[in-house]
Amino acid sequence: MPEELQYRQNPNFPNRYISPKKLFIYLQENFRDYISEVGRSYLQKPIYKMRLGNGTVKVLAWSQMHGNESNATHSMLDLLESFKFQPELKETLFSEITLDFIFMLNPDGSEKWTRRNALDIDMNRDFLKLSSKEFPILKNIAEKGDYHYGLNLHEQRTIFTTDGKNPATLSFLAPSVNHQREINETRKKAMAVISRIFENLNPLIPNQIARYSDEFYPTSVGDNFSKMGLPTILFEGGHFIDDYKREGTRKYYTLALYEGLKAIAELKGATENWENYQKIPENRETHYDIIYRNVKLNTDFECILDIAVQYREELRNGDDEISFVPIVMEVGDIGIKKGWKEIDCTGKTFVSERKFPKLDAEVDFRIE
Repeated sequence: MPEELQYRQNPNFPNRYISPKKLFIYLQENFRDYISEVGRSYLQKPIYKMRLGNGTVKVLAWSQMHGNESNATHSMLDLLESFKFQPELKETLFSEITLDFIFMLNPDGSEKWTRRNALDIDMNRDFLKLSSKEFPILKNIAEKGDYHYGLNLHEQRTIFTTDGKNPATLSFLAPSVNHQREINETRKKAMAVISRIFENLNPLIPNQIARYSDEFYPTSVGDNFSKMGLPTILFEGGHFIDDYKREGTRKYYTLALYEGLKAIAELKGATENWENYQKIPENRETHYDIIYRNVKLNTDFECILDIAVQYREELRNGDDEISFVPIVMEVGDIGIKKGWKEIDCTGKTFVSERKFPKLDAEVDFRIE
């Protein structure tokens, strides 16, 4: 039986937040011979590409296109850390593939923990306009590199589940190439890889792997790379129960990255068992972070309702880790939606300077 990867976390990056400067110094000190600067951001931060392997199957991957999605950067750092202890796995893998990994495509957004870049452009919707300074760097590399696969590495919100109960800790997508969602050979190649990842990881985190919606987005990166004929696999790291720092997600994201690369090395463009992709459950939007049920407000008429709260992630000045700010997302009858934490407020007191909770504002009440 082939040896399995034993996950090890890179001890230099314990927080969800990764400082671009810290990452760049680490890469220069530890992987100088494997990295090259491929461009600069709007604020003149370097963007690095790491090349590993000398195999015939060429793979292009990129992390933190959205600056507030660090799991993919962590996963590559953790994979490299794990390989230190299992060099034979690294040697076997990279004799079959050549991986070009672009770390932190959006270093300006990463520094401030924002989805968008310094000009407030969403790079994942910039394929046609090429308005950002950073995305054309990736597009140029992809067009000239003669790659066989692309890995589009992201994170998703805590709202998603696989079945209304279990969090979608990982979700994958073989992006559509048109509005008809036609399944062509390019998509089948991506589906075959995702099917392998699912087969190998589902026993470890049962009912926690989903399939992202394949609605066609005409301006998005994955859809257009697929349309160009590059089999592109979207990774989305999601929620793990009681784990807002995403330590669990980070672990399984790393294992998924390894399993994906291993599947690419083995399949080499084959579409074997691509149909199993369709058996993966679709993402369902079912949850809030917290729901306060049956809250009796301090009104001059009887008003009992539910309050749904979602954490907003913020990086405060001087901090080296993100903060979680509870925001009121919905009030009224929340109905069938669920909370990862539910609080029954029957018989309890709503304490606030307001009579009503304010939508889209920070929670300023308490329940006693």
